[in-house]
Amino acid sequence: MIHLEALAGDSGKRLDLYLHERLPEYSRARLQEWIKAGRVLVDDAPQKRSYLLHGCEAIDVEPAELPPLHAEAEDLPLEILYEDPDVIAVHKPAGMVVHSGAGRHSGTLVNALLHRFRKLSTVGGALRPGIVHRLDRLTSGVILVARTDKSHRHLAEQFSSRKVEKIYVALVHGRVKTDRGKITTPITRDPVRRVRMTARLSSGRSAITEYKVLRRFDKFTLLEVRIGTGRTHQIRVHLASIGHPVAGDKLYGAPANALDRYFLHAQRITFASPTTGDRITVEAPLPAELQQYLDNL
Repeated sequence: MIHLEALAGDSGKRLDLYLHERLPEYSRARLQEWIKAGRVLVDDAPQKRSYLLHGCEAIDVEPAELPPLHAEAEDLPLEILYEDPDVIAVHKPAGMVVHSGAGRHSGTLVNALLHRFRKLSTVGGALRPGIVHRLDRLTSGVILVARTDKSHRHLAEQFSSRKVEKIYVALVHGRVKTDRGKITTPITRDPVRRVRMTARLSSGRSAITEYKVLRRFDKFTLLEVRIGTGRTHQIRVHLASIGHPVAGDKLYGAPANALDRYFLHAQRITFASPTTGDRITVEAPLPAELQQYLDNL
């Protein structure tokens, strides 16, 4: 147990920021995880990470065990769409995290892959074996996994040189007027809300998103989306920037609805085989919950 005493000069500081100042050997994400788990008590009571100190509190911190330095195998459901000696293509469900990170060390796609295949590429490190690219937690669809280091490097080069074709299906709020469109505004981290990205600043990394209208509803539009780059939250940010946030994406302005996920699905990916060079296309069917949502519209 770690015991701390907040002083008058700490008044007005957020609890998580105060802890990070006093305990720099722990990451802010880890400290936030402990606060959420009730391992931090302020005057013997749990508080939120945003709690503002008054400057006279007694704070007790009960550290948790550190997570493993490598990903561990777990027996979890896994839907394989394609498999060869170089590459595995998996249908990731919405709600599953791709690899471990702050506050998440089990139940990930990597945990499931290690149980099923045992050995994957090591290029991405011990916590991310086989992972060449990612999908957001609440996005479903096809994701490629490298089985060997050679295939990992080959696939990574294809992604960086924009030779991989990625097609998504997205349902957005509002009626998109033009049948086709292209968004090229750069994307960067939101300077105010750090959990978000933004396309409203002149600076940032280049990003290319093209869309085509598949169907218009009264208050929604179904789009086919093709991305030429793979920036964080790219499709979500770009579509929200033109006034059409993805359904279910409250972080980027979508109103609350019956979805407990984003209506964003990585439907198809086309890449070159690392061994033969042949073009391979893998498709992931639209999940039942998204099809039902469309049917209800």
